[in-house]
Amino acid sequence: MELFPFRDPDAVVLTDGTTDVRAGALPGVLATFRATCTDALGLRPGDAAGATMIYTSGTSGRPKGVPRARPDRLDALVASYRAAGAAFGFDGRGPHLVTGPLYHAAPALFALYDLFQGAPMHIMPRWDEARFLAWVEAHRIAHTHLVPTMFVRLLRLPAEVRHACDLSSLTLVMHGAAPITPETKAAVLDWLGDRVVEYWGATEGGIYTLCSADAWRTRPGTVGRAIGSYSVVAEDDAGHTLPPGEIGTLVCRHATLAEPFRYHRDPDKTAGCYRGPHRFTVGDLGHLDADGYVYLSERRTNLILSGGVNIYPAEIERVLLAHPDVADACVYGLPDPEWGETVHAAVQPRDGVAADEALRARLEAHLRAGLAGPKRPRSVELHDSLPRTEAGKMRVRDVRAAALAARVRGNKRG
Repeated sequence: MELFPFRDPDAVVLTDGTTDVRAGALPGVLATFRATCTDALGLRPGDAAGATMIYTSGTSGRPKGVPRARPDRLDALVASYRAAGAAFGFDGRGPHLVTGPLYHAAPALFALYDLFQGAPMHIMPRWDEARFLAWVEAHRIAHTHLVPTMFVRLLRLPAEVRHACDLSSLTLVMHGAAPITPETKAAVLDWLGDRVVEYWGATEGGIYTLCSADAWRTRPGTVGRAIGSYSVVAEDDAGHTLPPGEIGTLVCRHATLAEPFRYHRDPDKTAGCYRGPHRFTVGDLGHLDADGYVYLSERRTNLILSGGVNIYPAEIERVLLAHPDVADACVYGLPDPEWGETVHAAVQPRDGVAADEALRARLEAHLRAGLAGPKRPRSVELHDSLPRTEAGKMRVRDVRAAALAARVRGNKRG
């Protein structure tokens, strides 16, 4: 895959299909980029170059465009990307490996931050855990971004395979974009150590918190503390700040920008995210501890309200994923005339595990041992596979829609 739509003598297309843009090529790349913009778009030096627009993942609805204001001049844009990269640890010292789709905000922006620092860039055509390890070793990769699903698949490789690869070149492994179970995170830190850094953020507004390996070891489950111009609090529905430990809507405040983001051509959706100037929420629920460390609970759109009780699917999914027979899991609510909603689960068994009633019985016993009664799923459906985006996010709405359709078909037969 070529990174740029032109040929530069210092950009080398590798035999495995990646493009390696070497540090020395950066001035030529930028010069060619300027020339391309001037020739193809009719831009003159000094003209405003426009802005970028990144789309949300669309896991809970139609993807929404989030336009971002950028400096008019290309050199100012590069300077802003370099500053952002330095803040996150992307210093350009070594190759950067892109493991996820470039239409997703995190892989694309982290790669650009490193690229504008002068780092060579490698792009995987598709994810493969064994190839990832070989790639890091062969090309001495320094920086990369992974999502929890990738960690899970790496950890399932035989230990002798993982430890046979030389990963000493890796200095920064950023991860986020989806929840990670404490068991998976602990295993990753045991393996990769202090080079693992977690973040919490969104296409809307960027990155809000960072969490070092040491911070997570001290406070398991945290996604870190607010960084840069952001501060974070948990609020109740009336907008009151909650004390440490109480779950509420996580609200971010930007110190200088009254409107850090907006949705493209959707002022009502934009207004619905803001709780006054500088303050917004993207719908995440969670709490803070006394030291300001943030802990995520769930997206409000995924929250299940059953008999007046708030039930967090992520908690139930963590219990299911801890079972040795489970490869993936998704928990969702379905309408119920008595309870409002009831809890249901979809499970993908691990390779080699039969999807039969014996497995269902083992899972139900496991859930009884690990969860209080109201949190236990009313049904556990077994699937050959569960739908995740290429960015590692579960398509909960697709799973829920399929379950609703199956219920309708069953009612018609009855």
